[in-house]
Amino acid sequence: MISFDYLTLKAFWKENEQFFTGARVQKIQQPTRRDFVLSIRGAGETRKLYINIDPQVFHICFLDDETAKKRNITIPKKPPMFCMLLRKHLEGFRISGVNVPEYERIFEIYFESYNELNERIELCLAVELMGKFSNVILYNRDTDIIIGCAHNVGPEKSRDRELAGTLPYTYPVSQNKADILSFNGIVDYKTLNKDFKGISTALQNEFEEHNVPLEQIKEYISLNMPLSPSTNEKEYSLYAELIENPTTYKTVNEMIDNYFADIQERIIKRALKLKLKNIVTPRYKKQKQSLEKIEKQLNKKDNAKKYKKYADLITANLYQIKDYSKEVILQDWETGENLVIPFDDKLTAKENAQKYYKLYTKSKSSKEKLIEIETEHKENISYLEQILYTINSAGTIDDLYGILSECEDIGFVDKKTDRKKDALHEIETIEENDYVIYIGKNNRQNDMIVSKISSPEDYWFHSQNCPGSHVLLKMKNKKEPDEKIIYECCKLAKKYSNASNDTKAGVIYTKRKYLRKPPKANLGYVTYKNEQEIIVDDNK
Repeated sequence: MISFDYLTLKAFWKENEQFFTGARVQKIQQPTRRDFVLSIRGAGETRKLYINIDPQVFHICFLDDETAKKRNITIPKKPPMFCMLLRKHLEGFRISGVNVPEYERIFEIYFESYNELNERIELCLAVELMGKFSNVILYNRDTDIIIGCAHNVGPEKSRDRELAGTLPYTYPVSQNKADILSFNGIVDYKTLNKDFKGISTALQNEFEEHNVPLEQIKEYISLNMPLSPSTNEKEYSLYAELIENPTTYKTVNEMIDNYFADIQERIIKRALKLKLKNIVTPRYKKQKQSLEKIEKQLNKKDNAKKYKKYADLITANLYQIKDYSKEVILQDWETGENLVIPFDDKLTAKENAQKYYKLYTKSKSSKEKLIEIETEHKENISYLEQILYTINSAGTIDDLYGILSECEDIGFVDKKTDRKKDALHEIETIEENDYVIYIGKNNRQNDMIVSKISSPEDYWFHSQNCPGSHVLLKMKNKKEPDEKIIYECCKLAKKYSNASNDTKAGVIYTKRKYLRKPPKANLGYVTYKNEQEIIVDDNK
């Protein structure tokens, strides 16, 4: 990942200076404590200026709807105090200009505003994009007094520069570096970043890799070379010739927006996946431990049959057994061997028989209950494995929020998500001539496929003995599918399952009418019959 540098900020400023000048701020929003969205109206159009001061992905750009979705921007119902302060001083007011101080990663937006006495004042919104020191600061240009900051900086955080309301605003302490534009010596590519202002580590590496001569470096730094903003999977550059396999964009803003939106999406997805795993994994482990204990109990020697035999033998021989004995020896009619049966010498023979019948009934009931609990735990484990699979395979932020919503519905976490969309409209579909194939990406979609989309004669596919998506082959007419389309659906069922990386995997399929959802079953759980199995071999 490449950090947002001075040269990129300068290029963004030059590209959009004309739009900013004379525009007005219509709306200010603060989704989190580290990002801001300013709706700005200028030159007959409205744009959304996005400011991010997160140390990982600090940058500034104009958003579009697609990249806003990637960034998972949601506006809180109650705006933070600093957002209210910005609204008070900046909403509805005209932007008189923008500026980037020389070799500083600071984007300054100047406003013509009015104070409480209706006196015209000059304000500046300074967006400082400097890693962990990134900040957004509003100050009065006439007095240089700070009105408010996104993050106050006290003496315990910085000895050189405190930032807080009522303190004077000053630029960061200047670094002891030279200006490369006035340098005429020999270039040391290894120390460009340390020796000269405005050259980031990424830019230094690009210059070194391509052995760019000094005069050309100066042209790059001056932005005199034709811009060709580009990105690849790892980095971005204002000049396509400086990176490998570039995807070129029309504008600097488009490059910044797309590059950082992709990074933020990956960060958000990783955080959501970790959160969901932390919710589900402990429950999964607990169920597995409980199942192991139950299986140990079931594997213990079963005494039910022995108690039944003792009771039957005693009952059949009551006439010859002496009451209040400590034990009795009776012949086992199945083996012909003599059995020594312990007695309670305080009870009669009949009462001892009744005692053994009770022990038999209790032992039998306990085993039946254990088997019932075992079945329940196995179903829960299968369900949790399915959730873990959908977490790992989720491709979008919306997919992950769908899983979080499911976890809320079943009581794993408190209900907070306000993004439960209609799962029916999110299910992936593939058109195949006379057929439509539906692929469920989470338990809610799997449930939708079985309960709402399918018809009795449709075909249902699922990976054998492992978590995976429900795949439905829906027929547009009564024409039966051929072997080719059946096999294609089996390949999809394998692809969207935990067996996706296996060379071979079994896939079962049956008609929808042979599926059954048991009462009170987990979301997406079904039983089936009349199934057939196909082995999907990736080598064929």
